[in-house]
Amino acid sequence: MNMELKNILKDLLEGRLDIDEATSKVMSFGYIPVMDIAKADTHRIHRTGYPEAILAEGKTPQDTLAIVRSHLESCGRALITRVSDSHLEYLNENFSSELVDWHPRARSYIVSTGKEIKKTGSKIGIISGGTADIGVAEEAYVVAREMGCDVLKAYDVGVAGIHRLYPEISKLKQNNVKAVVVAAGREGTLPAVVSGLIDVPVIGLPVSTGYGAGGNGEAALLSMLQSCSIIAVVNIDAGFVAGAIAARIANIAVEP
Repeated sequence: MNMELKNILKDLLEGRLDIDEATSKVMSFGYIPVMDIAKADTHRIHRTGYPEAILAEGKTPQDTLAIVRSHLESCGRALITRVSDSHLEYLNENFSSELVDWHPRARSYIVSTGKEIKKTGSKIGIISGGTADIGVAEEAYVVAREMGCDVLKAYDVGVAGIHRLYPEISKLKQNNVKAVVVAAGREGTLPAVVSGLIDVPVIGLPVSTGYGAGGNGEAALLSMLQSCSIIAVVNIDAGFVAGAIAARIANIAVEP
């Protein structure tokens, strides 16, 4: 934020901004009102280290679009999560394909006016127990990439065939990842196993796969909370949160 303020003052001093434009930019450090429906926290990344994401779920496509446009005007980039088919159709009607990065498994939509993500040099790993867990894992992947991390993925390496996991753990170690997200449904055992094999923080991500007693991710969540290995645990299907935490840990680890 300090750097942005210096840039604004420099642009004002050198005549690239007038006083009203500079005032508007400084005022936007807090938030940008979007009609009477939202207050876009466009400087969350500078204040907390975590990016602002626009959760499409529960919003109309029209409201979502208005919030996206406020982010683009201020930041040049917007991340939308939990995008339904109706949201996707409406967003595609309003943005040309060259501005869009759509991640169908994650149901995540990125719009950019050309602003690129600055790489931090950090790395994380994302592991899924089964193929059915990939959608939630991919949401974690999208946000970690938006936070400047490189991501190594290892999918379908769950405990039903534990031999599949060991080569992937070796790859993560060799690439010096700083944190690992482990997405697993059903009984949710995998994060505890991974934590016992690697010396970086592990974030357990319970997934709402499974059925019957303890289905919909409940058994996975409780299993992770009861882990005898030391792990952090996020809510069921909270891929965004898991990816953001892992990326924040990794980014702090590589800061000078």
